[in-house]
Formats: sequence, C-alpha cells, structure tokens
Amino acid sequence: MIAVDISRGYVDAPIDEKVDIVAEIKRMKEEKNAVILAHYYQESAIQEIADFVGDSLALAQWAAKCDADILVVCGVHFMGETAKILCPYKKVLIPDLNAGCSLADSCKAEDLAAFKLQHPGYKVISYVNTSAAVKAHTDMVVTSTNARQIVESFPADEKLIFGPDRNLGGYINSITGRNMLLWNGACHVHEQFSVEKIVELKKQYPDAEVLAHPECKSTILALADKVGSTAALLKHAINSDCKQFIVATESGILHEMRKNCTEKTFIPAPPADSTCACNECNYMRMNTMRKLYNTLKYELPEVTVDKEIAAKAIVPIERMLDISAKLGL
Repeated sequence: MIAVDISRGYVDAPIDEKVDIVAEIKRMKEEKNAVILAHYYQESAIQEIADFVGDSLALAQWAAKCDADILVVCGVHFMGETAKILCPYKKVLIPDLNAGCSLADSCKAEDLAAFKLQHPGYKVISYVNTSAAVKAHTDMVVTSTNARQIVESFPADEKLIFGPDRNLGGYINSITGRNMLLWNGACHVHEQFSVEKIVELKKQYPDAEVLAHPECKSTILALADKVGSTAALLKHAINSDCKQFIVATESGILHEMRKNCTEKTFIPAPPADSTCACNECNYMRMNTMRKLYNTLKYELPEVTVDKEIAAKAIVPIERMLDISAKLGL
C-alpha cells in the first residue's frame, strides 16, 4: 500500500477530476470484498451508495453477521469501535477519525470508574454513544431502539446508573417508573431544538405530526406525537396515515423518509439560535464522498481498539444484541 498522509485524521490525497467517484467506490467495494455501513445521519450521497443504512443498533447487528473482509463505517468513531469489537479479525475503516460524538465526549472512562466507586451496588447501563473504554466499565449497552425493553429486563428494585444521555435516561425513567441515576451528558444536536420554533411550525402545518428522538429535551418530547429512535420514527412515518411531519432529530433521516414516502411532506425542526432550516451533526458530516473514496482506495484510516478493552467491552455489547434478538428488535 502506498504511503499516504493521515495526520489530519483522514487520507489527505488528491483525486483526479476525471475520476467517477461513485463508479470507483462501487468497483473497489467488489474488488476488495468491502461493505459500507452508513448511519441515517450521513449525507444523502453516502446513504445512497451504502450497502446498509440504519441506526446504531442495526449497524451493530449488521457488523456482527457480515462476512466481508473490510467494513467501512460511515458514522462517528464509537460506531467504528463497536464494529471492530464485534469483528476483531476484519479491517474496519472510517472516512474521518475526527468524526466524534458530543455524547461520547461527555463521559470519560476514568470519570465513570470513579462514579461507580461512589455508588457501590449499582449496575451501569451505557448508551451505545460511548467509547470502547466506557463500555468496558459497563454492565449493559443500549440504543434508543432497545433502551426501554432492556431497562425493564432488570428487576424493578435494581440500582441502575444510566449514561451518558440525561435526556434519554430521563425519558426512560418517565415511561418505566424507574429512578436510574443519570449521567449529565447530552447530544449537542438534539439539545438545540426549540419549543417555540416547533410551536410556530405547528401553526403553519396544523395537521402535521411531530416526530422526536428521545435524546431531545423533555419539553420537546412533550410536544411529540411519536417519540422513538431514528428507525422507529422512519417506520412510523411510513405506516402513518398522516401526510405531514415535523421531524426533531438530525436532518439526515429526512433522506430515507422522503425516499420511502414520496407522497408525504417532512419538515425539519430547526435549532433554536440559527437561521438554518435544519439541524445537522457536524461530526456526522465530516464523512464525505471524497473521503470515502480515499478510504477505500488506501484502506485508511483504520479503527483499532486495545485488545484488553475490547475483551471487556464486547461483553455488554453482546448482552444487548442477545436481548434484542430475543425481543425481536
């Protein structure tokens, strides 16, 4: 493999203007026995060329059973780590290593370890939006798709710590009657939605349903007709008789919604302090088609996870996948 510069966290190499990037990505996928896994929050072009598009749970499930030699994870770094933990003998690539997560950054492994010592007898449930090192200190991993069911699988009197998303944890507490201790973290995208702007949109579109991700604040969730993971919101939009939807989650999901519901209208809920009509995750959008092309061409940058950490982190991940499979999620 030719030496290339990845000091910026991605392959910094020029691409000939004559190259048909889409055609070349498709050719290299076949040649290298590679698959592209893309989250719903990726740009539309990446979703279109991906072999599989889904939420965090679906991407983990797909990675676990995939027989490709190379997995290219178009998402954020913790998703690449999860794929590598589940597939230690496969090459896992990500177009830009800088694609982080504000939630994952809000909970450091050493801080969680100290918090556990302060609360003996508690079990830790960690949202999948965490580093491998945090998962290594965790008893169970959850996603927004399965969080309620997994929390309810614990005895009613079980002492639980939930992190790092306080909004998701608070929502699960409210619908299960639990009293989990909540880590004080939040997603910077979902924190920015404005109650006032959604109310204004409801006045413009009085027949529209409000769809909201549980990472949103409780004041936003109180306005929602449907609260759920990206996959759940997509499913609801497809099955609903409603023709208009105000969507309070990262705007990348609108691509699949519009693709699957061509006769319906989807209005992105805007952030509070911006004139932009949609709310995008700057980390998710670090992945681009040009970076994806270079990633496949040079097979860099590669995601690595310390073997000792991976050995501990895979335990709660596999517990999650097992319970999800039994529940049909």
